Amino acid sequence: MNAEDFPTPDADVETVAPETLKDRIDAGEDVTLLDARMSSDYEEWRIDGENVTSINVPYFQFLEDDIDEDVFDQIPDDREVTVLCAKGGASEFVAGTLAERGYEVNHLEDGMNGWASIYEAVEVDRYDGAGTLVQYQRPSSGCLGYLLYDDGEAAVIDPLRAFTDRYLDDADDLGVDLQYALDTHIHADHISAVRDLDDEGVEGVVPEAAVDRGVTYADELTTAEDGDTFEVGDATIETVYTPGHTTGMTSYLVDDSLLATGDGLFVESVARPDLEEGDEGAPDAARMLHESLQERVLALPDDTLVGGAHFSDAAEPAADGTYTAPIGELVAEMDALRMDEDDFVELILSDMPPRPANYEDIIATNLGQNAVDDDEAFTLELGPNNCAASQDSLAGD
Repeated sequence: MNAEDFPTPDADVETVAPETLKDRIDAGEDVTLLDARMSSDYEEWRIDGENVTSINVPYFQFLEDDIDEDVFDQIPDDREVTVLCAKGGASEFVAGTLAERGYEVNHLEDGMNGWASIYEAVEVDRYDGAGTLVQYQRPSSGCLGYLLYDDGEAAVIDPLRAFTDRYLDDADDLGVDLQYALDTHIHADHISAVRDLDDEGVEGVVPEAAVDRGVTYADELTTAEDGDTFEVGDATIETVYTPGHTTGMTSYLVDDSLLATGDGLFVESVARPDLEEGDEGAPDAARMLHESLQERVLALPDDTLVGGAHFSDAAEPAADGTYTAPIGELVAEMDALRMDEDDFVELILSDMPPRPANYEDIIATNLGQNAVDDDEAFTLELGPNNCAASQDSLAGD
């Protein structure tokens, strides 16, 4: 049903902005959520947290003339309840119905679509290269990006199409010229903003090694080969070829201080190797990943920070709130990084999560083979990223 199709309850209910709900959760406040989406959507993707109590009662159960009392028995009446749905229409109706019965309720503005619109910028305190490095965080999907700026210039790594204007606005606010937009690989969980930013006068950069996958627009952008460098003020971004997650997977070493590893290595896990060639090609890709990690990533100094393109619910942020960690710390905490090739391959093939939602359509879009408008692009990438090899953290194992 569309939002306008729901009956209008007599009771007025307060609307809660997604950012306000996130602030409450981050502050450790106990939050109770009533998710009115279908159970299949709820099981795939929902708002979680140690201090979050989440209940799923699909909206259609509130559409009956005589609502079963068992429905209300599932909903606590001794605390405030925030109702949410996909876009905000069903949740307003459900919240109003509950308010009429005396519940203390509000509803989430724009539902999970609103939650997916949250995009936070957190400075990486331990970055000690030239300029300032900021990590972008999208809590709904765990997507991470990076903004480096110095001496009037800036570059963004792994930008999301949904936030194209945000990067341009942030650069304007900082008084810098956004010079480069760099992708680490052909993403399978979100639509890249590299081409959109290139259209706005930013130099779009894609890995040369990814072109053979069928990139249709490579001639229109800059391609980055292993060892290529990009200057941002006094800082240098160096291209480091690190295949495994995909054949084109490329990391960027930001002024010898942080390695933006894309989906090669995360603070809690390593990459899954099956999104390009499927299950059949996963073992060979896993061996390629092991070689990249051992010879290209872990060969860097121990104090080099690692910052991936994603984080999962199992990841723990650093003291500065970013999902970054020194290489030496990751090696000490993650057995997978100390394994020989055979054991490594066996481990990462043993517990891979479901593939990201719509990943084939997203890959085709990022290759330029599939054209979608902004609304379609936003809808395609809703949900968890599932780009790591394990649903649980491999750190501390």
